Amino acid sequence: MKVCFETFGCRLNRAEALEMESRFLARGWTRTERHDDADLIVVRGCSVTARAERDCMRLVEHIRRKYPLKRVVVTGCMREKRNEQWLKSLDGDNAPVPTRTARAYLKVQDGCSGQCSFCIVPRFRGRASSVPLDEVVGKAMRFADAGYGEIVVTGCSLTQYADGAKRLPDLVAALADAVPECRIRLGSVEPVAVAGEVVHAMAERRNVCRFLHIPVQSGSTRILAAMRRPYRAKDVESLVHEAVSLMPGLGLGCDLMSGFPDETDNDHLATLALVNRLPFTNAHVFAFSERPGTVAAALPNPVPKEVRSARAHELSSAARAKRALYAKRFKGREVEIVVEDGKTLSGWTSEYLWCQVGREKAGVFEKIRRMRNEGSMRKSLLSITVREVRGDILTGDPA
Repeated sequence: MKVCFETFGCRLNRAEALEMESRFLARGWTRTERHDDADLIVVRGCSVTARAERDCMRLVEHIRRKYPLKRVVVTGCMREKRNEQWLKSLDGDNAPVPTRTARAYLKVQDGCSGQCSFCIVPRFRGRASSVPLDEVVGKAMRFADAGYGEIVVTGCSLTQYADGAKRLPDLVAALADAVPECRIRLGSVEPVAVAGEVVHAMAERRNVCRFLHIPVQSGSTRILAAMRRPYRAKDVESLVHEAVSLMPGLGLGCDLMSGFPDETDNDHLATLALVNRLPFTNAHVFAFSERPGTVAAALPNPVPKEVRSARAHELSSAARAKRALYAKRFKGREVEIVVEDGKTLSGWTSEYLWCQVGREKAGVFEKIRRMRNEGSMRKSLLSITVREVRGDILTGDPA
């Protein structure tokens, strides 16, 4: 029997899809990339935006029209789920950890107890719940045994992680100490009270990636209040300054939303000023889109779509320029990557910059490894001396 997976959305969806895949494989199924070759097609959907949900359902309907006799299961963050209950028959299997990807994805938390006015995810995933710390650590150790050099910690809202008295800082420390040979990379960390303890836990352990992603959304406290975010603009600045003081050269990511209802030019300029003022090195910028079923979709004073797009473009341009300048700082330095592609020896640095070995050097390096009968470099950590920087791409030689 063959199963095909189609996965939309975030790292959490990806982690869940890989876990499900491993359970199928443990039961003797074979994975295929082709719909026509599959006995079962599992679509793990995303409903973060109305467009994302439409894209998912468009694919589902396309598959059903083209292959009316095939079994299709729809799961994930979707308003409409089909035959999902059947998947529960896979629960309880002692499946091996997923090994197909170059980096391991470790789900530690699900759901969200927040009430952000633009977000519909809690409707599908429910209130915050956490995987017991001992279970998380055990899974991480299995990933390490499977040869992974990096473990990506993911959840719907990581700062809401709680196992009794244990919070996210305790989890970070436990993971880093349990698998010292692996890098630990955190997903998004909101600038709430516990985040300060998180950056201290990161700074105390060298195998935690030097990258912090903050879902900022806006630099205007007025707009953050309308979004019902649990922090203010000054909290973002405070966390960034604390993190950078503890970890100089830290890679710093953010999410930014332009054109939220009633966002004025001054609100937008406050966000732009925040981007220019703080040392962000990576930004995910998107224009607000009305999500049916959310409070924000019915708010007055909507911003014209062309204005939302223009503001998003301005924020993206500012962030890209800062990222390029940040990348230039690495010329002549030694970095460590987790190898995503064993042939080109390319992958992400701890600071979340893409780094590659020159084509000629990569070929020579791999030839030497084959002569020594060593395995593939994929998944492993590799030190590289950066010789050239183009835009935000690093190129160098194995150190």
